[in-house]
Amino acid sequence: MDLLAPSHWRCVDFISDLHLQDADRNTFEAWAGYMRSTDADAVFILGDLFEVWVGDDALQPGSFEAECVHVLRAAGDRLALYIMQGNRDFLMGPPLMQACQATALPDPSVLVFGGERWLLSHGDALCTEDHEYLAFRSQVRSSEWQRDFLAKPLSERQGIARAIRNASENRKQSQPAYADVNIQAALRLLQDAHSKHLIHGHTHQPAQHQLGAQCLRTVLSDWDVNAKPVRAEVLRLTIDGPRANLARLPLASIARTAD
Repeated sequence: MDLLAPSHWRCVDFISDLHLQDADRNTFEAWAGYMRSTDADAVFILGDLFEVWVGDDALQPGSFEAECVHVLRAAGDRLALYIMQGNRDFLMGPPLMQACQATALPDPSVLVFGGERWLLSHGDALCTEDHEYLAFRSQVRSSEWQRDFLAKPLSERQGIARAIRNASENRKQSQPAYADVNIQAALRLLQDAHSKHLIHGHTHQPAQHQLGAQCLRTVLSDWDVNAKPVRAEVLRLTIDGPRANLARLPLASIARTAD
């Protein structure tokens, strides 16, 4: 999908891997403060906004999910909001997007902004050496699996999600490093998209990597304000003269800007 930025856009923010959950109110409050204060024309959330999403009927009155949607809708009422599915929240659907005043963003997508083509992805599908995860991904992204899962009662789905999450955490204990993006897979995706710059999340390894002579891969930060040091960055793309400029904004600088 190609998304042509409107001519009045001067500033675009990218975030991902917030893994919002009721058990981590500190990260939720930091994210909510950012969503209320950002002066960007558009915010792109590139997957794993939620730690887990078991279906749009999780939006029960008074729930943590409903609290998150309240924040998203307030942002969506004043700026352009785009949300991409991640590996934790791939069951986000049209009712959620409508409730948030957001646009669902396919993975991958291309943002045409500042005279350049910016390739956007969550990034998990590019980790081609993580065979176990890709087999799981193929299973749960199938329409048959999703139909059967969503037919189960909400409480049962929440229990299944907890079990899957626990298994994932146990796996990380024995294999603490996230599988990284395969360089050749990234280059093929860039070539197919006629782009020279890939922006993605998923790996929790924020950095910028040179791919060959001309291409760049920029990895978004995950968010955990309880960590030491705090992990919470926004990647900001601004029009700077004839070109677009990328900058990483730590949470502290965002708060100072808002003040």
